[in-house]
Amino acid sequence: MSNALKEYLVFSQNRVELALEARLPSDDLLPHKLHRAMRYSVLNGGKRMRPMLTYCTGMALGIAPEVLDGPACAVEFIHVYSLIHDDLPAMDDDDLRRGKATCHVAFDEATAILAGDALQALAFEVLAHDPTITAAAEARLRMINFLAKASGSQGMVGGQAIDLQSVGTKLNLPELENMHIHKTGALIRASVNMAALAKADLDIGLATKLDHYAKCIGLSFQVKDDILDEESDTATLGKTQGKDKDNDKPTYPALLGLSGAKQKAQELHEKALDSLSGFGKEADLLRDLSLYIIQRNH
Repeated sequence: MSNALKEYLVFSQNRVELALEARLPSDDLLPHKLHRAMRYSVLNGGKRMRPMLTYCTGMALGIAPEVLDGPACAVEFIHVYSLIHDDLPAMDDDDLRRGKATCHVAFDEATAILAGDALQALAFEVLAHDPTITAAAEARLRMINFLAKASGSQGMVGGQAIDLQSVGTKLNLPELENMHIHKTGALIRASVNMAALAKADLDIGLATKLDHYAKCIGLSFQVKDDILDEESDTATLGKTQGKDKDNDKPTYPALLGLSGAKQKAQELHEKALDSLSGFGKEADLLRDLSLYIIQRNH
């Protein structure tokens, strides 16, 4: 990781932690247990990759980070809701997330379901009403629409459905990519587009390039996750290592082999860089972030 990216990662993590805290309901409010579960799940660490993407895209477009706190939080609320539900016994049945007990283990299954539901609703409340978002009403509506599609049956939830249906089956490469374009890639794409939509009169060509960049890193992020599931360990990952393999889920290493999966990640990184050809040094953090995604160890 470059020094510039390392510094910006710390900056964006600190910034979004404060922003998330400010937008979450206090656990002093009824219903106390639900609000504790929401705060437990959101404020328990994590790389904050999606908010960082929003802030880095903002930097590439000359948008101040304080204008993007709302969109960054909205995307992270959706992401955490998806993790809570993915970990449930009916889904991936996992006991560990970010090195801590998953929400349904720390609380109970019903509370975890409700916490995820509430975080999903909170994401759209933030986009609709957050006073720090200075974009025009039409741009807010586009943000809401984009995040809704990225989260729903044609996005993340649809990808999870395909994932569950694919256990024990062999997918070809286009089928595997289609699953992850939806399951993982849709929300990463939304993270970039939330910032692009906040930029008034953004050139359509640049917007298209940013969207293609997001699609590439969305896939490379999942490829690297699959590689880490094979090569890393539970302590480093903060979640159960080897779970996908044990559950006989289709993965890139299973389809391409480890070396083939690593080559695929590198190719996606190069395509992501090509997508930023219309940008100057202001997009260097996005370039560094693409490299970090395929080189990270957790």
